[in-house]
Amino acid sequence: MNSKNKKIVLHKMWTTKSLVVMIFMLFLSAGMFAQGKKLVTGTVYDNTGTVLPGASVLETGTRNAATTDFDGKFTLEVAVGSSIEVSFIGSTTQKVQITASTSKIEVRLQNDGYQLNEVQVVSVGYGTQKKSDLTGSISTVTADNLVKGTISSTEQVLQGKVAGLNIIRPSGDPAAGASIRLRGGTSLTASNSPLIVVDGIAGVDINVVQPADIKSVDVLKDASATAIYGSRGANGVIIITTKSGTKGVSVVYNGQSSIGYVADNLDLLSANQWRGYVRETGNKDAVDFGGNTNWQKAIEQTAISQSHTLSINSGKTDSGFRASIGYLKNEGVIKKSGLERISGNVNAYQYLGDNKEVKFDMGLFANIDKWNPIDYRIFERTYNLNPTIPVYDNNGNFTNVNYTLYENPVEILTNRTVDNERHRLLGYFKTEVKFLNDFQAVANISLEHNALKGGTYKPTYAIMEGRSESGYAQRTYGEFTNAQGELYVNYSKVIDKHNISALAGYSYLENIYEGFGAQRSGFVTDAFSYNNLGAGSNYRLGDVYSYKGKSNLVSMYARANYGYDGKYLLTATVRRDGSSRFGENNKWGTFPSASAAWRISNEEFMSSTKDWLGSLKLRVGYGVTGNQDGIGEYKSLSILGVGKDSYYDPATGRWSLAYSPTQNPNPDLKWESTRQLNIGVDFSLFDRITGSFEWYQKNTDDLLYTYEVPQPPYLVGTMLANVGEMSNKGVELTLNADIVRGDKFNWNANLTLGHNVQKIEKLSNPTYKTDVIYSGSLHGLAGMSGQYSQIIAEGYPVGTFWGFKNAGLDENGKIQYYNAAGQVVAESALVDADKTALGNIQPDLTLGIGMNFTYKNFDLGISGYGMFGQKALNATNMMLSDPNRLPTYNVPDDFLGSGITSAPKYSDYWIEDASFFRLQTLSIGYTLPLNYKNSKLRMYIMGENLAVFTKYKGVDPEIGLNAQDGVNQTGVVDQTGLAGPGIDKFNNYPRPTTISVGLNFTLNN
Repeated sequence: MNSKNKKIVLHKMWTTKSLVVMIFMLFLSAGMFAQGKKLVTGTVYDNTGTVLPGASVLETGTRNAATTDFDGKFTLEVAVGSSIEVSFIGSTTQKVQITASTSKIEVRLQNDGYQLNEVQVVSVGYGTQKKSDLTGSISTVTADNLVKGTISSTEQVLQGKVAGLNIIRPSGDPAAGASIRLRGGTSLTASNSPLIVVDGIAGVDINVVQPADIKSVDVLKDASATAIYGSRGANGVIIITTKSGTKGVSVVYNGQSSIGYVADNLDLLSANQWRGYVRETGNKDAVDFGGNTNWQKAIEQTAISQSHTLSINSGKTDSGFRASIGYLKNEGVIKKSGLERISGNVNAYQYLGDNKEVKFDMGLFANIDKWNPIDYRIFERTYNLNPTIPVYDNNGNFTNVNYTLYENPVEILTNRTVDNERHRLLGYFKTEVKFLNDFQAVANISLEHNALKGGTYKPTYAIMEGRSESGYAQRTYGEFTNAQGELYVNYSKVIDKHNISALAGYSYLENIYEGFGAQRSGFVTDAFSYNNLGAGSNYRLGDVYSYKGKSNLVSMYARANYGYDGKYLLTATVRRDGSSRFGENNKWGTFPSASAAWRISNEEFMSSTKDWLGSLKLRVGYGVTGNQDGIGEYKSLSILGVGKDSYYDPATGRWSLAYSPTQNPNPDLKWESTRQLNIGVDFSLFDRITGSFEWYQKNTDDLLYTYEVPQPPYLVGTMLANVGEMSNKGVELTLNADIVRGDKFNWNANLTLGHNVQKIEKLSNPTYKTDVIYSGSLHGLAGMSGQYSQIIAEGYPVGTFWGFKNAGLDENGKIQYYNAAGQVVAESALVDADKTALGNIQPDLTLGIGMNFTYKNFDLGISGYGMFGQKALNATNMMLSDPNRLPTYNVPDDFLGSGITSAPKYSDYWIEDASFFRLQTLSIGYTLPLNYKNSKLRMYIMGENLAVFTKYKGVDPEIGLNAQDGVNQTGVVDQTGLAGPGIDKFNNYPRPTTISVGLNFTLNN
């Protein structure tokens, strides 16, 4: 009996009732002492070593319990010989035996994949749902599982992380973006990228958010999930939720420094090999310039990069904020290239009311990018130049030899100035009001602003445009603004076994874009650079331009969810969009969807499977979505434009430029429409494995394309119209496994697989006709002007290579071919009818894999991704393998032994299997716990792009393997979708191998 109890009893001994109580307490105390009570203190951590506030600690078989505080600590008096059970939502329960010597314990809980899957909250557009209640196809990637490393384009964090989502970065240039494709493309000329939603704001630039600020990413795949976004949801939706203020005060610093280098160059003749060739052949036309230059390495450098982010978090029950600032300097492995970025983010929330009926939420994101674009023509020059030519002549000037396509690439990089700067800004203010118990109203206003300015100057002494133009200067500026307003009401009610929720809302979007540019040449001094265009004396028509446009989108939408007994789930959505882009006869579009799910594992007849089958859910969804990005502003209207013709105006006595029709009106113009059926299965096995399997079929109608039309009756010979049809169908598999789950050692693995088959179903109708669209231009390659390597035609996928099939070399080293009858013929006997399909750029399989190991405070992470079955045209090798190049131009090392005597001609001889698997990242870290409120310090070393397993002979097999990824000769990603996807054409900026060291420091208070 403790002293407090004794005092209470002594004060009341004079009553019989007190005496009885005292005797009872004595017996009780005796029993307690017989058991032996023990005061136990402890700390509870998750599997990463982070403390777990709110974990439950229960003495087994009793109601004696405690809950961990903010620092994960607890104190509980328990009987010696008993045990305690420690549990937390999403973690496996752990039992600890209490002995006489037990006083202080530490418990590390492991993730329970099944429970995490059940309770995980997922963004579904205008709200959230528990993952266990989803009826659509949605994949979630948390911050811990995003790709780490030197990230200059935010979409890279998802590479290989979501089944069916392809992130393709066709260049190693730090300033280059990546293309995003989900379940194949759905358009020929419009964007094929998913809609980006950041903290509820739709249609924003993904790079307005920095990786360190991301809390989770939800990828909405099927139409039943994306139909809530209507005419912008056909390509899928990526919803990014950023980190916000949480309870407590913390400061987090992340810093990283890295070294990058080019791991692989084309194997061309060295100076000594070139001289050996000249000696062996006795070529009298060869000129030895006395140098020994590896021109590829002459433009390369070791890239030194760094990144730093600092965030501050402060939160209470009713208010909080989080602020972060970041700095990135990502130096490129090509001289003068790189990206410098300063970024900032702040968000805050405030609750009002006794029951938190009102919540205010605001966020602000901003960043500034600066970079120096390079002229991608330098890569062709590095392959062309004789390796005996020195970079500098005897006078210290750049060496220049006057051959075609022979300019000194180091001089091109050095003797010109190109400065670009981009500003991004996104701000929003959100108000949430709860009323009538079951209702919540949300009002959200946002503004996004993006501005890009550029300046270029090529001095009077620079080759390529500088000398010929007597100096060339250019200034450009462009900006766009998206202003949005959203108002929607949520309703949620649980009645016995019935779970009902509904949503209805209204949205308004206004987009305004504008810009201008000017250029001049003919400068007598280079002192002004691009800052005084008026100093140039040469003026030409087209040297000055400007533009402005505006569009509006008005939407109404609704969604209803119903669940019964946690087993049967239904969802229905509808959105109606009205757009100023649509034609007069199609101003409004309606986009419905419906889906259902059956949680089979919750049925009584499945009770016998609980030991090994934690969860089993079947999902079916169908919906219609749209893509309006292919319709630019005013595309449905008749437009007049300034032509090259002039007319004499007698009133003024001057000649004036004439206006004439440049675009036919099309009142029937509308969005591209995609119908999608999705069947999915979610499961968890043996309390270790979670996964999902998906089958889908997408059919896109009303594909946009610019068709030739007769004149008359049309005033212009082309018209944008909705005609074609395309299909995509495929399967996806996602697996996550806790292979080993222990107190000290843990091993987790994840796998994503995707398979998609694409086909053009239709290109013509009675009004607009075309048999084939030629794409994959080979323009710019010697002797191939006007030639195309690909076709878009009914029955084939986008990016199908079309040409002659080779039959190997004959005895004279000439490439032979098969004609349409299967006979081997010489090149001179070929006709167009002999052309056939030669493969396509679409991968048969995409793969992502990751493994994470932890042992005590050490961690090891490995991730990789791959694409298999796609073809690529190695046009670089085709043009370099020309017997007429030597001795003036360089050739690949293996060409001398190839026996080829034919001049370059496009055929499948140059089409290669571009399958690859890339070891994306390998990291090793150590976390040092600090004895201050669970603060911690993690140090790590990381390697990126450490290895690529491929048979492809070019620099890199990841060269843009989907439509719209063709990078042209100036390094700009083609936006038509028809120029050069899957073609390696002197445009490969090397992808660096990077070694980084980093530090993560968290200080809690």
